[in-house]
Amino acid sequence: MSIRLPTAHDKDFFDIEDFENRIINAYNDGSASDSLSADSVHARSIIAAGSGRYRDFSYIAPEIPEFISESCVGCMDCVTMCPDTAILGKVVDEETLNTHLNILPQSEQEEMNTLWPKTRKYWDNREKKGQKPGRFGIFIDPSKCKGCSECVEVCGDKNALAMVGKEKYGMEHHRKLWEFYQALGPTDHDFINERSLMDMMLAEESLLYVGGAGSCAGCGEATALRMMAAATGFVFGKENFGIVNSTGCSTVYGSTYPFNPWDIPWTNSLFENGATDAMGVRARWNQLGWQNKKLWVVGGDGAMLDIGFGSLSRLLASGMDVNVLILDTQVYSNTGGQASTATFTGQDAKFSAHGKVIHGKTERRKEIGAIAAMHPDVYVAQTVTSLPNHFYKSIMEANEFDGPSVISVYTTCQPEHGVGDDAANRQARLAVDTRAFPIFVFDPRKGPRMQDKWSLKGNPSPNKDWHRKKNDEGEFEEVRFRDFAVTEGRFRKQFKDGEPSEAIFSAESDRLAFWNRLQDLAGVERTILDGS
Repeated sequence: MSIRLPTAHDKDFFDIEDFENRIINAYNDGSASDSLSADSVHARSIIAAGSGRYRDFSYIAPEIPEFISESCVGCMDCVTMCPDTAILGKVVDEETLNTHLNILPQSEQEEMNTLWPKTRKYWDNREKKGQKPGRFGIFIDPSKCKGCSECVEVCGDKNALAMVGKEKYGMEHHRKLWEFYQALGPTDHDFINERSLMDMMLAEESLLYVGGAGSCAGCGEATALRMMAAATGFVFGKENFGIVNSTGCSTVYGSTYPFNPWDIPWTNSLFENGATDAMGVRARWNQLGWQNKKLWVVGGDGAMLDIGFGSLSRLLASGMDVNVLILDTQVYSNTGGQASTATFTGQDAKFSAHGKVIHGKTERRKEIGAIAAMHPDVYVAQTVTSLPNHFYKSIMEANEFDGPSVISVYTTCQPEHGVGDDAANRQARLAVDTRAFPIFVFDPRKGPRMQDKWSLKGNPSPNKDWHRKKNDEGEFEEVRFRDFAVTEGRFRKQFKDGEPSEAIFSAESDRLAFWNRLQDLAGVERTILDGS
């Protein structure tokens, strides 16, 4: 006689309506500590998928983005880079838009209509091709926006977004705009160009990280997680996607009871064994005939480079079809900013603090991507979200690869790096330009020789030691690691009167040596200087 054990799908085991109405409401109104008893649901800390959508952050920041529709080109940069799913885009045909506009009071129709511009991308170009044109709109969820202004930063000189005080229009006004956006339903897939990767977040199936996470304002990790989820969900759907998350920052802000931003199956493993936990999940899925389901294991510096490194290596040697996303913040973000093996030489971090005798970290940085590539038949990419096509393509190729994959992504940690809330995209791009964090792809399918498998495409000046950029005077000059370090608080003590210390020169030499190693692996011809 077989005995069926209850699961979270059984109402008498976990009643999702009760969870949303009783428990979430109690946490939202601040009465949870006094009103909730330790019953079978509450005491076990079970969290429903996607419950973060009910979390309200509208009290956090004094400012919110304002959409300046006449300047919008429909690039989707702001939507893609938002770490909190707080700003979303939609394309709608004229007839559908007018139908919903006519429901509004006459006094509100004109303003709402102006928020749906006829962009070249979705209106003019489609009209020329004889396709139904669409109106494009950007809308901000006031309950999710933390006021980091990353969206304004990435919009740049297009000037389609600006931060304004919430009192300018009042929160009720912002809520009405968001409610109108939601009432329109999903973007018709006919408007989504699958060859344009930036269009992915127009699709409902891509929005699997729903927001409501307790991450810091502007968190670089959260943007990487959203984009990974979008690229996987868009192709395979939420029913074919799951995550094992090693303990760290991403599990703390990703599962602060009762809020969970993941609208897919998600589990939290120990700090050190996420990769082997994922091996067990993969083995069970395969037994059930679920080989088509995509499994990602997520972790940071400690989980993948330090205490969990052996577990990761075991996974990579196993040949199992598991994808690994490494959130590389170069520090232990969750536990207070301790140094890790991913920390840069010269960085001021706990356990390698800058003092009179020792001036920051003295060891070299561990290059986990290069190490992973030395395992047999593993797809590896080192990437940044600030180059979204490179990031998205890396995720999609990892999902297609039949075997283990590792995606190491540079993720800005505002408090530990000492940068502004709006700096994640800017600093990630600067890390690439200065060779602090070069991007690459290692794909075993590309050919028999090492140089066939490695690609440095996307790095500026790939055959040079250092990239050259125009300065404010219009003259070209090299940008080096020192130009990256001087912009971040974690290296502040290494600069006296603007001049870099010996530790920075040492770090710069290390970065160049690693870059030259990548050039050699990729078969890039370069000038060898005397003594190199």
